[in-house]
Amino acid sequence: MVADRCGGMHSLIAGFLTLVAPSRCASCEEPAEGTAAFCTSCTVLLERVSGPGAVFEYGGPVADAVQRFKYDGRSNLGAALGLLMAADAWNLVGKTDAVVPVPLHWRRRRARGYDQAALLARPLGKSLGVPVLLRGLRRVRNTPSQVDLPHSERQRNIAGAFAPWRLRGVGRVLLVDDVRTTGATLRAASEALKAGGVSEVHTFVLAARVLSEAT
Repeated sequence: MVADRCGGMHSLIAGFLTLVAPSRCASCEEPAEGTAAFCTSCTVLLERVSGPGAVFEYGGPVADAVQRFKYDGRSNLGAALGLLMAADAWNLVGKTDAVVPVPLHWRRRRARGYDQAALLARPLGKSLGVPVLLRGLRRVRNTPSQVDLPHSERQRNIAGAFAPWRLRGVGRVLLVDDVRTTGATLRAASEALKAGGVSEVHTFVLAARVLSEAT
């Protein structure tokens, strides 16, 4: 049964990739072959994360793609990058009831024009066959960016930034974000989900920074 569901998930992913994958590399804009999100030259530079909860190490082509996705208005990259995550989420089939993206504060979302985590979450929800709760969490404080903060200050900066919303009857959640650095944001969001009645939270990101970069 699990094998059938996994096979069906991968077929679904392949179908979505055919429709939404960019014709050019998400990192360098060179032509990408078939449904690939990255060109051949960039693909060989991708570094996979060995542990659970992330697909790639943050750096090289992945870092370039994330920067373009978040800061250059390239919302069209969200579907293809989300599908890369979905292809790596086979072990979560049957283990989650909903996908919840880590939300931006409404002011930052308005300035950017979209919420990058929500765009990544949609392909995951479709591939896992569970709803995506875009309003499962609210960001109630517009916190300063974590990027330039030292490790010791990140948890304090993000504490109390999230509040649960519309989570009634949801037991197991897959919490999705683009990048994990120290994990402070994911911990704060997970705590808010559990305060809202969620019993189990799995976290999943496109890319994780190595420890030396997180200090």
